[in-house]
Amino acid sequence: MIEINNESGVEVDELGVLQLAEFALKSLRIHSAAELAILFVDEDAMTDLHVRFMDLPGPTDVMSFPMDELRAPEDGEEPPRGVLGDIVICPQFTSAQAPENGRDPHEEIEYLLIHGLLHLLGHDHAEPAEKAVMFGLNDQIIADWRRRK
Repeated sequence: MIEINNESGVEVDELGVLQLAEFALKSLRIHSAAELAILFVDEDAMTDLHVRFMDLPGPTDVMSFPMDELRAPEDGEEPPRGVLGDIVICPQFTSAQAPENGRDPHEEIEYLLIHGLLHLLGHDHAEPAEKAVMFGLNDQIIADWRRRK
């Protein structure tokens, strides 16, 4: 089950976000009953979260809050059930950074949604090898998503 709440004051394509999240979860072989919450917030709310949980100043683009520490299954394993957690995105921040990344604001939200989802599934990008895996998977899911449209 995927829940989306937009508290950002900015219009977001919630249906498109829902469809991409469903596509990504299916691609990653996460059980369809796994729970995911996606929240869009304004810069003040994101700043508060960023300071409180990361001890970093100012807003950021996306934050992930894993719950049951689910992981994508290996071949032959059953898809995991449970609560994935929350992805929080700040559309004002993502819109401002989108041109730097060669994306429009909607594409930036899509990219960061997958980025946040991969964090919920235990991926990270602190080390170069981890970063290569995570960003490669992020790019692959987005490319597959765009090809099917």
